Amino acid sequence: MPTRLTAEAELVMARCLELAQCTEEPGRITRTFLSPPMRRVHELVGGWMREVGLQVSIDAVGNIRGLRGPGARRLIIGSHLDTVPNAGAYDGILGVVMGIAIAKECSDVAVIGFSEEEGVKFGVPFIGSRAVVGTAGELVDARVAKAIREYGLDPAQLPEARLTGAAYFEIHIEQGPVLEHHDLALGIVDAIAGQSRYAVTFHGSANHAGTTPMHLRNDALVRAANWILQVERCGRETEGLVATVGRCEEEPGAGNVIPGRVRASLDVRHKLDAIRRKAANELVQNLDAELLMDVPAMELDVTALADAVSQEGFAAFHLTSGAGHDAMVMAGAMPASMLFVRSPKGISHHPDEAVLVDDVEAALRCAKRFVRNWNG
Repeated sequence: MPTRLTAEAELVMARCLELAQCTEEPGRITRTFLSPPMRRVHELVGGWMREVGLQVSIDAVGNIRGLRGPGARRLIIGSHLDTVPNAGAYDGILGVVMGIAIAKECSDVAVIGFSEEEGVKFGVPFIGSRAVVGTAGELVDARVAKAIREYGLDPAQLPEARLTGAAYFEIHIEQGPVLEHHDLALGIVDAIAGQSRYAVTFHGSANHAGTTPMHLRNDALVRAANWILQVERCGRETEGLVATVGRCEEEPGAGNVIPGRVRASLDVRHKLDAIRRKAANELVQNLDAELLMDVPAMELDVTALADAVSQEGFAAFHLTSGAGHDAMVMAGAMPASMLFVRSPKGISHHPDEAVLVDDVEAALRCAKRFVRNWNG
């Protein structure tokens, strides 16, 4: 016989699937910053917020906010409502819907559905959460301001999007295989890894593939290939480091021409900034490399969440997030905690992304305990 909490978990999952129908591309889940489908998302999410007694508003960058209480000891619960192209139904969205489900346990609370975490439309992530902590000003350029106005909002009201809180809590699918590998439903995020991203260019000499002897070639792709192997070795030999070459573009790109130039990407991540930066610096040493991003790691608050998970009879398993999240931004302004829910097969950012009802029920139990403990 299903329990009340099982039914609540099933409702959470059903609501995520309902929001998945709000898309820019029929047959695929694609919902970018302030795109037309976000209006229906706001309508649905706003209705669910009102059902649990929250006062609903939408701020200047399109974050939907449900508030209750005086704000003196406010717990902010949130995640994002935008998606990557051809996404799954749960990345970000699960945390917002679960936030609404657990908000009834807290008398001084704000639930936020952030409008832009992925950064798909303008290549600028975290506009929503950075608006809430008051650091989005430089992100709202002419392109972003135009999108805000076209949605019927006023970018001049950006300062009013800031919201104070005593702490932040986010529930999110893991987006990786670690919890499944350990046969665990839940994980406590101890840190969000810092990121270094580079564009690296290798120079050679384009020439005819049939008439240029091997010993007289200057092949940019061969140089890039040797470097890619070096990146792989570095990632495997450095504990906790991940290093990736995700894109490689050859010029002129013809099958019968020796590549004269190769432009490649480099993505290096670790929860300790000193290790990450040392590895990244060594990998681009003496190369034509342009630094595109240097995001510091962020430690999260684990004690209260670990207590709640243990009190509910689950293993307080800690892991580091290799992906960026709104919690990373919020942690710069207040203590932040994050609970991961198992991703079957480690799949995310893909239509096959899923969650298990038993795992969602476990997350609800632990999250409700966390909120009740917080509420005193």
